[in-house]
Amino acid sequence: MEEKNTAFEVGDILEGTVARIDDKQVLVDTNHKTESILPISELSNLHVEHPSDVLSEGDDVRVKVLKIDEDDVVVSLKEVEAEQVWEDLEQKLEANEIFEVTVKEVVKGGLVADVGLRGFIPASLVETHFVEDFASYQDQTLRVKVVELDREQNRVILSHRAVLEEEQANEKQEILTTLKPGQVIDGVVQRLTNFGVFVDVGGVDGLVHISELAHSHVANASDVVNEGDTLSVEVLSVDPEKERISLSHKNTIPGPWANITDEITQGDVIEGTVKRIVDFGAFVEVKDGVEGLVHISQLANRHVDSAHEVLEVGQKVSVKVLDIDGDSERISLSIKALEKEQEAKEFQKYERNEEQSGFSLSDVIGDQLDKYKK
Repeated sequence: MEEKNTAFEVGDILEGTVARIDDKQVLVDTNHKTESILPISELSNLHVEHPSDVLSEGDDVRVKVLKIDEDDVVVSLKEVEAEQVWEDLEQKLEANEIFEVTVKEVVKGGLVADVGLRGFIPASLVETHFVEDFASYQDQTLRVKVVELDREQNRVILSHRAVLEEEQANEKQEILTTLKPGQVIDGVVQRLTNFGVFVDVGGVDGLVHISELAHSHVANASDVVNEGDTLSVEVLSVDPEKERISLSHKNTIPGPWANITDEITQGDVIEGTVKRIVDFGAFVEVKDGVEGLVHISQLANRHVDSAHEVLEVGQKVSVKVLDIDGDSERISLSIKALEKEQEAKEFQKYERNEEQSGFSLSDVIGDQLDKYKK
């Protein structure tokens, strides 16, 4: 008959086999004269409803001696497992390792996960956004990092948010290194400011300056876009170190000069507004975003030293198109040509009146001279 070992001391690690499972304890054969007692409370750091949820008869186990009382030996399974778990968690913390855990409980203030110990994920470390109700996280598998360990306090703090933030940072760097000036991509408007809008182009925000929202002047970004809008943008520049992306929306939409020759042709008489006065003439806006030049020589049917003599900013004027070049975005305009045409019309009208009355301008002048001589 095999002699049973009785030379046990508190703290010893014993190897044994599960002999019997009761409601509140497990009996383990550790080669002692009596079977060692493994209380349900010493099975796991997590709550256990019944020992059979953890062990089965015949399982080989390693247990730690907690107490020796005459013929009884009380042992712990969780103490042995905890030692190995602590070492493993310390390595994971040092290596900043990402690993998976299963959510065992949803409690006030966060989630409890099984890491061999009771791992706690505070509410603030679950997601990168606010979560109203954590009920759906029960039994979910989450990827986490260890962010705090304290053996004395038996505290293990985990973070799922840290994993998400690292992934987002990696995605951001990948985008910053792959985006190139000239690329046209779609993004989602995230925020509106007084100087433009921030657009998410795949996990990183780029700025569309207010001057790049449209070809015409934009006073408020909200006049053009709203949060949540999908916006086509062209990449203007990328600075990976400063994590800055400059974008343009107006470069992706037809400009005011697109197909301009289908709307305006040489010889047309059109209305416009004086936008700027310069030394060599005045620029007149004939369509939103389309300005033509009235050269100083074309301002009037007389000599003009300065455009200010005949025009002022904001004035509405009629102009004649002398020349238009859609490719170079240039239009030459004339007020002088219209004045000449008007004078010619008035002269022709006067000539018709002479023919109808039977008098000519020379006759009238002659009669006046005769009267003066007398």
